[in-house]
Amino acid sequence: MEFVRNCWYVAGWGSEFTRELTAITVLGENVVLYRTSDGALCALQDRCPHKLLPLSKGRLIGDDIQCGYHGMTFGCDGKCVRVPGQDNLPEKATVRAYPVCERHGIAWIWMGEPERAVEDDIFHMTEFTDPAWAPHFGDALYLRSNYLNVAENLCDPAHVSFVHPTTLGNPESEDVPIHAERDGTTVITSRWIRNAPPVGVFKAIADFKGNVDRWHYYYLYSPSIAAIDFGSADVDADLADDDRSQGVRIFALHFLTPVDDTNTIDRWMHIRNFSLDDDEIGGRMNEQFRIAFAEDKDILEAIQEEENKCPDHRPVRIAIDKGANMYRRIVSDMVEQERQELQC
Repeated sequence: MEFVRNCWYVAGWGSEFTRELTAITVLGENVVLYRTSDGALCALQDRCPHKLLPLSKGRLIGDDIQCGYHGMTFGCDGKCVRVPGQDNLPEKATVRAYPVCERHGIAWIWMGEPERAVEDDIFHMTEFTDPAWAPHFGDALYLRSNYLNVAENLCDPAHVSFVHPTTLGNPESEDVPIHAERDGTTVITSRWIRNAPPVGVFKAIADFKGNVDRWHYYYLYSPSIAAIDFGSADVDADLADDDRSQGVRIFALHFLTPVDDTNTIDRWMHIRNFSLDDDEIGGRMNEQFRIAFAEDKDILEAIQEEENKCPDHRPVRIAIDKGANMYRRIVSDMVEQERQELQC
């Protein structure tokens, strides 16, 4: 599998990284991350150029990493600063240094050409810092599934009725059509379910007395970030598209880190416009999300297992796949563009 490299991926929540050496894998590349003495993030190729021992098995000497085999030591820029027993430093004694950045408690890493890394391109939502919204971090969900299938699941409102009947969906939405459109490299799938019972998540956190109008707007930012805008309001409110913030509204955010061809980490969180100071509500929501995402995990891993057995299978496509088809084309075009740029 070829990956889009010239973009920012989530290395982890910022809280995952300390002065300890932490090994991760992104796009099949092993990376070691740690914080320098001033708290900044550092990311290096996790492989000593001498005998290939992962540097994550070494130790920090100040802000430098010392290999655990023969003591070769590397600075945050990837250059060797010491070879025990000799004064000269071999020209090729370097490891790759990756651009990293921390925003809103999230650690980002750039896997492509370093000179093309622009921090202003990191995913951002104004709701992260808007006092009318409350962010709440979730978990890191490890999936034995390639990231394309995981991402498709995150632009697919249709599956919630069948995969998440107790949390995010119910039978009333089964036959509601889905609208799909493309905006640059973003795929947007959406639908409204009018005058229907609230789903399990909203039963757990809101006191709706009867039926509601509810919406799903799935924004899939290629190649690996999804923001799902969903919510509910009393039927009597008769909300229009632009009035969604008058209801109980949530952004469920999913940051996909492709580990390799068949493994993905989905770090998820939410931002909500209600009960802003009530961490208990955030915790109850996370409990509902954990149930739902475990159901996704079961489905996606079963699909991956079958794909491994039948690599040449061509799936039947149906109407609800329009958004997924757009997404696959976008990622394919992004990969092809990078391939052509490397050939120039």
